[in-house]
Amino acid sequence: MKLSKFKNEPFTDFSKKKNSQEFAKALEKVTSRFKKEYPNTIGGEKFYTDRKHYSYNPSNKEEIVGVFQKGTAEMAIKAIEIANNTFHEWKNVPVKTRVKFLVEAAKRMRKRKHEFSAMMVYEVGKNWAEADGDTAEAIDFMEYYAREMLRYNEGMSVVSNPGEKNKCEYIPLGVGVVIPPWNFPLAILVGMTTAAVVTGNTVVLKPSSDSPAIAQMFFELLEEIKLPKGVVNFLVGDGSAIGDLIVTHPLTRFISFTGSMEVGLRINELAAKKQPSQIWIKRVVAEMGGKDSILVDSELIDFNDAVKGTVQSAFGYQGQKCSACSRVIVDERIYEKFCEALVEETKKLKVAPAKENPNMGPVINERSKNSITEYIKKAIDEGGKIIHGGMDYSENGYFIQPTIIKDVERDATIAQEEIFGPVLAVIKSKNFDDGLSIANNTVYGLTGAVYTKSKKKLEKAERDFFVGNLYLNRKCTGALVGVHPFGGFNMSGTDSKAGGRDYLGLFMQAKSIAQKVK
Repeated sequence: MKLSKFKNEPFTDFSKKKNSQEFAKALEKVTSRFKKEYPNTIGGEKFYTDRKHYSYNPSNKEEIVGVFQKGTAEMAIKAIEIANNTFHEWKNVPVKTRVKFLVEAAKRMRKRKHEFSAMMVYEVGKNWAEADGDTAEAIDFMEYYAREMLRYNEGMSVVSNPGEKNKCEYIPLGVGVVIPPWNFPLAILVGMTTAAVVTGNTVVLKPSSDSPAIAQMFFELLEEIKLPKGVVNFLVGDGSAIGDLIVTHPLTRFISFTGSMEVGLRINELAAKKQPSQIWIKRVVAEMGGKDSILVDSELIDFNDAVKGTVQSAFGYQGQKCSACSRVIVDERIYEKFCEALVEETKKLKVAPAKENPNMGPVINERSKNSITEYIKKAIDEGGKIIHGGMDYSENGYFIQPTIIKDVERDATIAQEEIFGPVLAVIKSKNFDDGLSIANNTVYGLTGAVYTKSKKKLEKAERDFFVGNLYLNRKCTGALVGVHPFGGFNMSGTDSKAGGRDYLGLFMQAKSIAQKVK
């Protein structure tokens, strides 16, 4: 089987009238799904419960975008058992066949990409470009992992030994629990799920309670391409009711998680404890939080480019990216000028319902809005000064102004804890080395960026800025599959490097086989 060389899916140019008109049609079309109720699906069997879960539009909190089932403990156990039974068949399906499923799914998603993107506009408040980028990344993951699996299928290169025929091949792990986030509800969900599937594993997919409608659309796509029943099992439910259960079940072989540090650490702790009848050490692939910094030197190639890159990184998708810039560390020699420029650039941003395609839509839910508001108050209590924003508004949705807080101390609460919202802390540094020290002073290590024209300082950052994804003279968000393998250090997770050549290896184990020959 031969596939063409991987290429990233192009983003839609919405400045073209035809594209914007087609997207508007998709926005209208997906509203027909709002009135429907969707089951949990285990082994192809549909399950409904008395207790329902409602997914709401954060731009219009009264609007229901889908009705789902609250999965029970019994369902969770059944899902694991069905996945385990299916695994013994699926692991023997030829790699080329598994790869074809991913290629076909990518092809069909590409044809309906605006519909997937439109649902993200409604369910998680992404503007058109952010939603389109999410869908493009989902397509990229499937295309990239399909090709990577063909490479892995060739086995590991081993040294020859006289008198023996030797090989080392990769085999799947077993049942995986996939727990994706709501902020990239299609891309990360698709990447985690299809990586597990193409490597020969089976999956219990528990989507975020904030984005089950998008997950449901992808699951329907898997049904459409006739992926065998039980390979992916769809289970919506409260984490308190089923989360711990599917993580700790003795038949669970691995957990693939993207979300907060607190939840990730709990999963890691639960998975580490051996259960009765469990015969393996569970593997955890975790991508957790970030407290990402952009370091701005006094020597710049382009001052305005640094300002724009910071604003885009801080407020793109309302700052609800684990890669978002939540701290900008600025040399004292240009500090005041940079603060003023940040305010002027941020004033250009429009906040409105996501359907209207503003620069910024709503934050995900009321709990998030309240948490962000408390962080802003805390910042003021600790001596920070709001120079832009600081207010929430709208009774219909969960909107918060892009907020910039200057004179933040390097160890202040908002300089250390992940906020996951449109709040940017501006921290003054004495010089580049001091700024680099500040950039490394959190428990996280996900993304970071440096703006400077000094070659020596860039080299120093490459060596000493301790993050999994470092960007030089560009923004710290926008990783591309295959181009920027993604994953962080320290409390940012297990450095999975999603979208990179090492990723699929996390879902397999290597088996060395030696045969004596005459």
